Amino acid sequence: MENKTRRAITLCLILATLMQALDTTIANVALPYMQGSVSASQDEIAWVLTSYLVTSAIMTPPAGYLATRFGVKRVLLVCITGFTLASMLSGAAQSLTQIVLFRCLQGAMGAPINPLTQAVLFNINPPERQGRAMSMFGIAIMAAPVLGPVLGGWLTSVYSWRAVFYVNVPIGALAFFGTLIFLPDSKQNSTFKLDWFGFGALSIAVGALQMLLDRGSEKDWFSSSEIIVETVLAGTAFYLFLVHILTTRRPFIRPALFTDRNFAAGTLFITSVGIGSYAALSLQPPFLQNLMNEPIITAGLVMGPRGFGTIAAMLAAGRLIGRVDTRLILFAGLITTAGAFYTMSRWNLDVSNMSIMLTGVVQGIGQGLITVPLSTLSLSTIAPEHRAEGAGVFNLARTIGSGVGISIVNSLFTRNVQVNHAEISSYITPFSRTLNVPGAAVFWNPFTSGGRAALDSVINQQAQVISYNDDYKMLMLSTLITLPLLLLLRKPRQQNADASAPARPSKFSVSD
Repeated sequence: MENKTRRAITLCLILATLMQALDTTIANVALPYMQGSVSASQDEIAWVLTSYLVTSAIMTPPAGYLATRFGVKRVLLVCITGFTLASMLSGAAQSLTQIVLFRCLQGAMGAPINPLTQAVLFNINPPERQGRAMSMFGIAIMAAPVLGPVLGGWLTSVYSWRAVFYVNVPIGALAFFGTLIFLPDSKQNSTFKLDWFGFGALSIAVGALQMLLDRGSEKDWFSSSEIIVETVLAGTAFYLFLVHILTTRRPFIRPALFTDRNFAAGTLFITSVGIGSYAALSLQPPFLQNLMNEPIITAGLVMGPRGFGTIAAMLAAGRLIGRVDTRLILFAGLITTAGAFYTMSRWNLDVSNMSIMLTGVVQGIGQGLITVPLSTLSLSTIAPEHRAEGAGVFNLARTIGSGVGISIVNSLFTRNVQVNHAEISSYITPFSRTLNVPGAAVFWNPFTSGGRAALDSVINQQAQVISYNDDYKMLMLSTLITLPLLLLLRKPRQQNADASAPARPSKFSVSD
């Protein structure tokens, strides 16, 4: 393959990867604007994030099957087209239901883009250029946490929240036509089969679990027949999935993968880490915009530096692997992340933007120190021919954890605001010493309707601050609880470059 063609393919696929990666963070900062536009509560608007993550998680594992069955080029073209159209529909949505449905379509169409892009870049480059190609792929993935909040804030401020979805249209068009023109056709295997029963059972289990977590707070949990049905459905589907993969000859996920101690512990590890990483990102925009009254551009700029911390830590961790015990790097990452959550659990309305930015950088460093070493340690002890399958399961666990984490923190926030409001109100009476202060007596007069409304507003504001603090404390504890898993991880006999390199996908290829 000529160098010009190879560069053109690389550019087009990197654009597609960046487009897909951006949509995991670009919408976060615009959530308060979407919430007001479609009249949704805070836990309801979180569905915009969780719907994307869940469908993305479900559709990532079948990427290899789709590429083998229909050809890499055809699948990529369909996914890029579908993702672009879903972005347009999300931008034009007029209700929360429409946004969630179109975000589900976005997640489903975007899920195969990353693994297929990685496979194509690996296959079109000779061995001496594969490292450089993977570096470019990694840069596109790492740029998303930096560009997402900043670009999302600017687009929403200058245009509207709908622009965070419309921006994908020109990028998607360039990626589509470039892939159509330059990427050669690949072989197809019409006899290759997927374990549809296992895939369907897992999809139903994950989808039902996410639904009950998303709607539990609104429906008052198990007092609602809907939540009971979703719980039974999730439990039954997961049970059938487990029985099926343990008894069938060619299961969707091979149970033998989990006999590897590092992989089993690493999968639990990344699920716990996923709960905290995206959950924190979903909490910051409403805190900055609704409580601190920051403009959306400022909110994006305050959140953006977190990505720089992640990038720096990932690069440093990549150099340390093989020289330092990987478990020590993971320990440092967990402690750093927990320390950042502890600091965030003490925020109040007087916290400065600089403090938020610095804490975000520290949190990003913690995440960066975990991501690369954990994937390396989890996959390095698996046989090379099974690493591609292991990587798919590993990423599936991380994405499921992210969706569950967002649902949990938003559900807890909604509940705790009510509890904290009631508790604070119980201490307020017309005879409270605070209300007798001359200034307070004018604005918070409990004997006038205006005074009661102003007083209730202040109480609600403080209840929300305490609820954010409680969420961050929970995330800190969930991070610290992960520490014992380090004892289950064992150091590979040879931590070399070959062990830490990503496995070359073996289920599909692109012809030169």
